Amino acid sequence: MFKHILIPTDGSKLSSMAADEAIRFAADAQARVTLLAVVEPFEMLSGNAEEFLEERDHYERIAESRCDAFLSPARSEAARRSISCETLVVKGDNVPLAIIETAVDRGCDLIAMGSHGRGGVASLLLGSVTTKVLAQSRIPVLVYR
Repeated sequence: MFKHILIPTDGSKLSSMAADEAIRFAADAQARVTLLAVVEPFEMLSGNAEEFLEERDHYERIAESRCDAFLSPARSEAARRSISCETLVVKGDNVPLAIIETAVDRGCDLIAMGSHGRGGVASLLLGSVTTKVLAQSRIPVLVYR
């Protein structure tokens, strides 16, 4: 049924557990996976261009390192299960939109991701990347809690 599953992750415990479950699902479905991390752009108010560039470069190095650190275990799990796996880090200030656009651009037919399961006022105030993906995506979304 599903041939290519996008698995966005932010490195949180819940997100990592959801990635593991999604990889297990992909193995059963004989689907390939794309593991995705979205890095929000660096923002800093500074009148000093040199300071800004140094801090931006530092931020980008740290972000790349952290993304690799939390994508690596999922990539290893996919390899262990003999699943074709690509890892991808994209930059975007609108994380839900970056997830959806990546799924469309890569030809994914399912997005599988975790949700913290907040409801009520907490969900309204904090918003939720998962909720926004669910509301905006035309591609089916499988949510792990």
